[in-house]
Amino acid sequence: MTVAQRASDRAPAAHAPVQRSGPAGGVGSAAPASAEQAVEDLRAFVGDDLAGVNAVILEKMQSPVALIPQLAGHIVAAGGKRLRPLLTLAAARMCGHRGRRHVLLAACVEFIHTATLLHDDVVDASDLRRGRATANAVWGNKASVLVGDFLFSRAFELMVSDGSLDVLRILSHASATIAEGEVLQLVTANDMATDEAAYLQVIESKTARLFAAASQIGAVVAGRPKGEEAALEAYGLNLGMAFQLVDDVLDYAARQAELGKAIGDDFRDGKVTLPVIFAFARGSEEERSFWRRCLEEQSYTDEDLLRATDLLVRHDALQGAMAVARRYGETARSALAVFPASEGKRVLGGLVDFCVARAY
Repeated sequence: MTVAQRASDRAPAAHAPVQRSGPAGGVGSAAPASAEQAVEDLRAFVGDDLAGVNAVILEKMQSPVALIPQLAGHIVAAGGKRLRPLLTLAAARMCGHRGRRHVLLAACVEFIHTATLLHDDVVDASDLRRGRATANAVWGNKASVLVGDFLFSRAFELMVSDGSLDVLRILSHASATIAEGEVLQLVTANDMATDEAAYLQVIESKTARLFAAASQIGAVVAGRPKGEEAALEAYGLNLGMAFQLVDDVLDYAARQAELGKAIGDDFRDGKVTLPVIFAFARGSEEERSFWRRCLEEQSYTDEDLLRATDLLVRHDALQGAMAVARRYGETARSALAVFPASEGKRVLGGLVDFCVARAY
């Protein structure tokens, strides 16, 4: 049983009441100032390291083939808050590392993530990411897939240059697991027989494992004991689970201007996420037929998306998924208990608040 699965077993019942604040239970409202401040505190803690990561990214994505830096630069510029490399930087600093290895490996983590985004947008036929046209919408699927492969190769070059077999093992395993998760998501898409356990396995593989690896290698480069490695792995894994759960809720609940992507993409792609699983289980037979028609048969209208959102709210499915996300977040926070009080521990704990309360 995985760390994530154990956390799920401790998650509150889907019908447990959750504090509501704002439209649709508050899941689509803006993140509290304290949550946004958590990211700023994290950036302040890592200091100039993040600028170093960005410099490495710019250097390593260069190529004499002009399309590669052009396309790679497009998606890197459209990137979010660099949460995954920030995890590596902050974990290494908290563990006392003062060299440069963590900067290079944080760039490696971002390359892995960026490569998966390029491939995901092709698989999902996405046209928008964080308010900008996706690379595949601009340059086509072939170029996006091939540049994604280039970025994966750059990531492995950085792993090898680090010289640590432990680092290579952790990050290469995470890369393989991400690919497995994407394939598993294809298998479970358009299948209303998908249950909560299968869904959690998908998001653990495609999202949480890279969060876990990004955090764990911070302890590795600092030469910390295996117990601290395991604690940071558990922290990252459960944080990643919470992050993806919230992302899946926001696909139905957030405003496009805040989220930076087309709302309802998961619905249109036939992805069976936890809010849908909850609503399907609690709905009438007529409602279940609705979900089967829309997600399995891919026969839907714009009005059907509105009805889907209404059903999710009516059956407290969004709040149920948020309750599970909060429990994963608290499990992540608890994993940091093995570390003494420090600024690093504080900012990593604060990142839980952002992941659960974010609006995008």
